[in-house]
Amino acid sequence: MPTMPRSKKALIGGFALLVGVIFIAFLLFREPTELVSIRDFNALLHSDKIQSIKIDSHYIYLKINFKIYKTARLGWKDSMQFPTNIPIEVLQESKTTEQLLDLVIIFFFLVLLAILLRFVWNRKTLLQPSYETPKLQNTPLPSLHATLPNVRFADVAGTKEVKEELYEIVDYLKNPKKYQELKIKLPKGVLLVGPPGVGKTMIAKALASEAKVPFFYHSGSAFVQIYVGVGAKRVRELFAKAKAFSPSIVFIDEIDAVGKARGAQRNDEREATLNQLLTEMDGFEESAQVIVIGATNKIDVIDEALLRSGRFDRRIFISLPDLEERVQILQSYLKDKNHTLDCMEVAKICVGFSGAMLASLVNESALNALRHNTQVITMRDILEVKDKIAFGKKKNVALSEQEKNLYALYQSAKALSAYWLEVAFDKVLLVGDFLIASDQGILSKSEMNNNIKVYLSGMIILELFFQEHYTLAKDDLKHALEIAKRMCEEYGMGDKFIGDRADMEALLSTLYKEQRDFLSNSRMQVEAMAKILLEKEKLSKIQMQEILRSFV
Repeated sequence: MPTMPRSKKALIGGFALLVGVIFIAFLLFREPTELVSIRDFNALLHSDKIQSIKIDSHYIYLKINFKIYKTARLGWKDSMQFPTNIPIEVLQESKTTEQLLDLVIIFFFLVLLAILLRFVWNRKTLLQPSYETPKLQNTPLPSLHATLPNVRFADVAGTKEVKEELYEIVDYLKNPKKYQELKIKLPKGVLLVGPPGVGKTMIAKALASEAKVPFFYHSGSAFVQIYVGVGAKRVRELFAKAKAFSPSIVFIDEIDAVGKARGAQRNDEREATLNQLLTEMDGFEESAQVIVIGATNKIDVIDEALLRSGRFDRRIFISLPDLEERVQILQSYLKDKNHTLDCMEVAKICVGFSGAMLASLVNESALNALRHNTQVITMRDILEVKDKIAFGKKKNVALSEQEKNLYALYQSAKALSAYWLEVAFDKVLLVGDFLIASDQGILSKSEMNNNIKVYLSGMIILELFFQEHYTLAKDDLKHALEIAKRMCEEYGMGDKFIGDRADMEALLSTLYKEQRDFLSNSRMQVEAMAKILLEKEKLSKIQMQEILRSFV
């Protein structure tokens, strides 16, 4: 016969003892008083068996045959007479035994309730893992098997620069001895960064296919579980499998789900999983030949430990395709379809479309052609479904003609300012962030001032042309404010040694006026650059120099 656990016996015994104490206290200290009306109380006063009369601030008590009657003192009238042969005892203004007993009972009841709730909570916590945790811990990764994708680099259009950076990894996986003999270490991890739909997963598959190595795909969110330890175990299983099949590639999509920066808001399961991932990437032997590829569109939230040297050594930024890249992508998707399209014309009206959006555009156009009882895709089909793709459920931003003009002027003004102020940049895109190099070491006050001027240039040029402010400047203003705040509060670069908000506003106002004066005299150059940027959607420094030479 099964025995009851000792802790449970002790808890039941404690409950019984507490209830018993309360019951005994109630019997011992509770006086058998009966509340009666003034009329009945007055009738009882004529009894010849009265033993005592007591009065306190609220009640009058009458004891007859060891039973106590009480009535409210407020209802007593002076015309009513007490027996003269019975002494009257006046009680002091202290808490009565009855009131004290009520408080004791309430206190014991609350203690009993708290113990009961704690017992129920502990029982729920103890029982839950016994049914669910082993099941989860013994559940293997849903996709813990190697595949060999059939996607090649030739199938991934519009990412020439990205593919060039990955070719050496392909060569390393094919010919590892060549690199080992020369003592060359290739990156253990590659982080693909870019907006949704630019082809990060397809590029990773193509890399594995070109190198002809096993490909392990997994989503970062699948590692994070409710119970601590499950995610870490899954990371160990994945990397153990990859090492067994080396050379191989491990691809973790949406890695920010598991690699989010550790901070004040603790999540023990996510931290344990992240720590295991860091350990696995550190523990690779030189001959392991396992490359980890991560993909994210939010690199700013990833933990710094994951980005340091020895883990994700290489970061590859993938932007939205420009005009030429869109043409290549469209040609790739249309090669097996009947159409009468000019890919260049289609690409020109698809500013801001990602590779995935272009794939959807071609597919929806083919479906639209079928709805019109034809198997040939025409420009009419493209125009009919373009807005559905651009402004549908995905809500990816595509630009109207007016918005393209605003972007062209905005980006051209920033590019011109960066060119003359010698702020480092690679190229200027019609759509996409205009990035100022952030890997510089020690910066001077002049260099930081120049960075702020570049960020203010877009807003200033639109104000000069249209006498209006636009929401385009939101992110650039944020960057400018952050730099100005650091200059005044951290670096002592304001008018005061330790600046405040007023000092920061004065600095921004001065730089704004200087940059406005510069752009007021450079409107023609900005217009010329904007015109070319509208056509090409991309400007390099060499192209900018050619444009500016015509104004000399």
